[in-house]
Amino acid sequence: MTGTVLVTYGTTNGSTARIAETVADTLRGDGLTAEIRPAGAVTDLAPYEAVVVGGGLYAGRWHKDARRFLRRHRRALVKRPLWLFSSGPLDASASERDIPPVRGVRRAMRELHARGHATFGGCLEQGAKGWLAQRILNSGNGGDFRDFAAIEAWAARVAGELRGTGADDE
Repeated sequence: MTGTVLVTYGTTNGSTARIAETVADTLRGDGLTAEIRPAGAVTDLAPYEAVVVGGGLYAGRWHKDARRFLRRHRRALVKRPLWLFSSGPLDASASERDIPPVRGVRRAMRELHARGHATFGGCLEQGAKGWLAQRILNSGNGGDFRDFAAIEAWAARVAGELRGTGADDE
């Protein structure tokens, strides 16, 4: 692949943006051209040959900006290699086992012919926006559960597919 990969995301407090940055950096490190942009800021997919979309999970739903991105660009997305990721479990579960996509993401994967999905742990720390976030933090259930080694490994598999090499070739 010689074109540019768009890595886009929907986030409220920045945790998913940091995961998207890691994905883009890994793709670049594997010799691909990658651009990172917030999902709400993307108006045209013409410059991109492939797309990775991430969304933070909130009460079992993907962030609204990520959902809107998929709806707004659905015609263009079905014509490109597409991967999705979710972030959000505020525990170690995402590092311990594969967590399937939530219902709406699963449906989008099917409709848009996405090549893959991963769920990564989330991060919720003091200063996070939102009433629910504050309740979670006040109950002692916050923290940073992102596994950057797992994120990099997943992004390297995406890069391998885009370069035409399988994960076993790495």
